[in-house]
Amino acid sequence: MTSVSQLGYLGLSVSNVDDWERFAGQILGLQANGRDADGSLFLRIDEYHHRFIVHPTGKDDIAYIGWEVPTEEALQAMAAQLTAAGVTVQPGTLEEAATRRVAGLIKLQDPSGIPSEIFYGPLVTFEKPFQSPRPISGFKTADQGMGHFVLFVEDLDRSLHFYRDVLGMRISDFVNINPAPGVTVKVAFFHCNPRHHSLAFAAMPKAPKRLHHFMLQTNSLDDVGSTYYLCQEQQVPIIMNLGKHTNDHMVSFYLRTPSGFAVEYGWGAREIDDRTWQVQMHTSGSIWGHQGHL
Repeated sequence: MTSVSQLGYLGLSVSNVDDWERFAGQILGLQANGRDADGSLFLRIDEYHHRFIVHPTGKDDIAYIGWEVPTEEALQAMAAQLTAAGVTVQPGTLEEAATRRVAGLIKLQDPSGIPSEIFYGPLVTFEKPFQSPRPISGFKTADQGMGHFVLFVEDLDRSLHFYRDVLGMRISDFVNINPAPGVTVKVAFFHCNPRHHSLAFAAMPKAPKRLHHFMLQTNSLDDVGSTYYLCQEQQVPIIMNLGKHTNDHMVSFYLRTPSGFAVEYGWGAREIDDRTWQVQMHTSGSIWGHQGHL
């Protein structure tokens, strides 16, 4: 089976791109990399031209998901695999590929109707190294992709089938959480490389936003600590304080973005070796900390 190899980029639809540029640079430490003709902002965290495209389209939610495959042949195989599974696939135009700064892409929707793109050949600029506007050590990406994100989906089983049996991702584990007495929410976590998870989702059809949060993993625990206190100094809302997760063991905290969804800012997640990994189940999201409400 052909599978996606990493989370390449996320498209975000926001109300105020200027607020996002300030937040991304001054708080998260992302590097702005110019704007497109329509006002969309590119944000870097590594040698890729961008890992986020922030669009001034006002929804304050995820706009699309960009999954990477390594070659044109893998892209063609993925298109055939999707078509065989009954998924409608559209080839990206040359103009769309140029806008995304990739060699080629296909377009589709996941079972919840979230626009998704699969691409190969991202623009990489080694001659212009990533330079954070903040004094941080940088972000853990490379073959693990940009990080992870968590969605609210329409139907858990349909989403499990799509991401596992069609996109070729592997289940890492499940976490059953109890947000209220008598209420249990099952969260499924998926990986496509050594990163513990590139995607997680829970069924919540009436959620006001599809995107719960995205995660950035820093190269140093000091980066998490300094950003945690920077948020307090700058009065950026911290919605879950420092803690360590049960499943990926990441030490992190959660802060609110200008669009209302969250960012997890973390360090130290354990990695998966598919030769030995066993799917696990947890009934708590954190070993310690993470007090607050997302």
